[in-house]
Amino acid sequence: MTTADDMIALSASDAVAAMRAGHFTALAYAEALLARCAADADLNAFITLDPDAVRAAARAADARRATGAALGPLHGLPVPVKDSINTTDLPTTAGTAALRDFRPATDATVISRLRDAGAIVLGKTNLHELSLGWTSSNMAFGPVRNPWDRARIPGGSSGGTAAAVAAGMAPLGVAEDTQGSIRVPAALCGIAGFRPTTGRYPNDGCAPISPLFDQIGPVARCVADLVLFDTVMTGDQAPLPVPPLAGLRLGIARNFYFAGVDPAVAAVVERVLVRLADAGVTIVEADMPGLGTLIDAITLPVQVHDVVPSLKAWLAASGASVSFDAMFAAVSPDVQQMLRRFALPGAPDAISDDDYTAARDVHLPALRAMLAGWFADHRIDAMLLPATMVPATPIGASDRVRIGNTDMAFATAVGRNIAPGSTAGLPGLVLPAGLADGLPVAIELDGPAGSDRRLLGIGLAVEALLGRLPLPGVAATR
Repeated sequence: MTTADDMIALSASDAVAAMRAGHFTALAYAEALLARCAADADLNAFITLDPDAVRAAARAADARRATGAALGPLHGLPVPVKDSINTTDLPTTAGTAALRDFRPATDATVISRLRDAGAIVLGKTNLHELSLGWTSSNMAFGPVRNPWDRARIPGGSSGGTAAAVAAGMAPLGVAEDTQGSIRVPAALCGIAGFRPTTGRYPNDGCAPISPLFDQIGPVARCVADLVLFDTVMTGDQAPLPVPPLAGLRLGIARNFYFAGVDPAVAAVVERVLVRLADAGVTIVEADMPGLGTLIDAITLPVQVHDVVPSLKAWLAASGASVSFDAMFAAVSPDVQQMLRRFALPGAPDAISDDDYTAARDVHLPALRAMLAGWFADHRIDAMLLPATMVPATPIGASDRVRIGNTDMAFATAVGRNIAPGSTAGLPGLVLPAGLADGLPVAIELDGPAGSDRRLLGIGLAVEALLGRLPLPGVAATR
């Protein structure tokens, strides 16, 4: 007999296979996940969770199987969805009070593809308001808590999805990443996260920041489930080659990505590099002078220039009766202050049209060329970096962090390393690397633009070496 604990421990791929084979019903599986959601409700991972609707969808999945109908690759799988992605049957709040009851006219394409594959929307997950931050300490709906330490942030902006998956509420979830919003929470919650090459998956129907950087993607507890998501989104069902570690060339740009990293994080990552080298991986050290200067000229300027017009367009396209001005009037003070300073018309630190044009048309192509040249010139299969400079920080802590004797901006500590990949549109894969003082530490693997399947294959090989973290609360060290 398969117990609820057995079900919760399954990967998405294994759970779907078991339901398709009749080892347990979709309803039994949904009940196991819903019980886990209830037991860990204090994590505040969800804004909207409708257990009766999940049960009804699970019964419908079981009925389809009973008729002998063809079953999709996600048959009966409940999937938590970041509450910035449009769903017709549940509100889409984008984490802000004025949209508490907003129901979009149509599903986002990514949701339609999940449903067509047999998935069930488990619920809508909490996030940093309007996705404009890395803590998920949402003033409108309450802070999301990290399953590894409830006094700490899960990362953001997709903190609710990451917390839900890390806690065992579901094996696979949908998130979105503009500048780390998949990868930071995956890193801080000890799970895998994948931001594909920009544009690989459809982004329509998602509360935006900038069309240049926004990208929907998955988080999961294993890379195989990220591959499953990729297959559903792209339709590419070809077997995924897993390269041998021996002969693989992983590059590190130490002067940028490793500088100033918390010693406990650095120690975990250095142990990973040793294990990879012992397995036959060639570690290629090659720096990228000028990388930080390019990021400063592109990443924040593009986002603050684009966010207001992008949100206005999304509200209109989604059929919202709330205007941007009405939504903004109810935005929480922390996000409102940021928008007033940088993004509203006439903001004191607004980006000029000339600076935006230079960022988009001069600096961004230069960044893409720099990274493409770095991969090609050094024959690098993937870049390896510490995903964040620090583990999860306390909820409500200052916007500054202390690393050794250095005081730095929180945004730098969690956002510096993930910025180049998403700014350039590269595929990025976060994998748990171990624990530091009981908190997850992660590496990120970035590949050349368009190398998504190759990168996922590398991720499978690296994960096989490093292993995975257990559900929080289950003793494990590595």
